[in-house]
Amino acid sequence: MEITVWSAAWFAPFVLPICFYVAWSDMRSMRIPNHSVLALIAVFVVVGLIALPIVDYGWRFSHLFVVLLIGMLLNAGGLIGAGDAKFAAAAAPFIAFGDTKLLVVIFSATLLAAWITHRLAKYSPVRRLVPDWESWEQGWDFPMGLALGGALAIYMILGILYGA
Repeated sequence: MEITVWSAAWFAPFVLPICFYVAWSDMRSMRIPNHSVLALIAVFVVVGLIALPIVDYGWRFSHLFVVLLIGMLLNAGGLIGAGDAKFAAAAAPFIAFGDTKLLVVIFSATLLAAWITHRLAKYSPVRRLVPDWESWEQGWDFPMGLALGGALAIYMILGILYGA
């Protein structure tokens, strides 16, 4: 099953602000706040009952637990941060299983664009606008919330524009 215009249109007004907040917060403090993750889950729990058929709703909710387990393993191995794992798990129910390959492409492109943009901004006059962001001071650590939130936002927007 792919994302439908209907479900994307229901989710997007609630999901997009959370995505932008997560990106901003991670750049500012290198942390994805738990309340943003819980808000994303709450949106799925409430809006999902309206936006999705009940069978899809149950299966999509199971995505949260699968991705959380994978995220915990990656976090234990030091490959991703705990906030990144939690946000990815909270975002997972919004992704239709049939769109997994599409999401990998979206995330890959978003990750590359976010990394390049963040690095360029770090050494540009833009940095003067927000000189206290912690992400500027990190070596190779990167505020993954920028890419994770961006990818989910792009997926929602594409769902509205081109959904099944």
